[in-house]
Amino acid sequence: MSTGYEFRVEGHLDEHWTRVLDGFSVRHAPDGTTTLTGSVLDQAQLHGHLARIRDLGAVLLSLRALPDDAGDRVEMVAVADPLSRVDWPRCTDRLELRPASAQDAEATWRFRRLESVSRWLTVAPADLESYRAVFERPARLATTLVVELDGRVVGDLMLRVEDAWAQREVAEQAREAQAELGWVLDPELAGRGYATEAVRELIRICFEELGIRRVVATCFADNEPSWRLMERVGMRRELHAVSDALHRSAGWSDTFAYAVLSTEWSRVG
Repeated sequence: MSTGYEFRVEGHLDEHWTRVLDGFSVRHAPDGTTTLTGSVLDQAQLHGHLARIRDLGAVLLSLRALPDDAGDRVEMVAVADPLSRVDWPRCTDRLELRPASAQDAEATWRFRRLESVSRWLTVAPADLESYRAVFERPARLATTLVVELDGRVVGDLMLRVEDAWAQREVAEQAREAQAELGWVLDPELAGRGYATEAVRELIRICFEELGIRRVVATCFADNEPSWRLMERVGMRRELHAVSDALHRSAGWSDTFAYAVLSTEWSRVG
């Protein structure tokens, strides 16, 4: 049995995205947001839609499950600013992690503009000013960290905390229970363990300081360095979706989804 869902995202999406989201209707609001409404068969399809929204470059503001009784709603809302609950900066053996600011746009553009990096990213702006407009969005900055090595920005991380899916009677127990991670590292530093060091620290912060119970990450199946990193930090492959994501140059492509629970991290972290 299918369940109705409403996805509210930042910005006004074009109508043609309904085909990407299997016929979801699109409603533009005066506040500059878009609400996408449609039916989802199961949790696998729900997470597939969430991945597609992410790949569109849209910032998810909220997600509502709409049971048959429209007055009986379960709401799952992305937490606006989890980074504010942590004392920054945080240092590992070699790196420093801190929240991003608008002033970090040019430093991160330096490596994000490289073809070897941008081929895997949700959006690849053509120039610095286009990139800056995306990077400086408040919702983007609220979920972004930068990685510094000897005072130089060499990478950035995404930390998006959200409510886990739950039935209405236990929805409160699912508040802020899950986090999605993402990462980009300057390819000049590849092979030295910096990305692994940064992501391990980010996962530790999720479990030990934010009280998250489950951390997830996704990537194109062809992005082997990314999923190899997920496995190095103790994440488990949970999904291999076949030809479910449209790559800008490679066409329809497979994706992988990984996750790790706080109970598992205590054994491998």
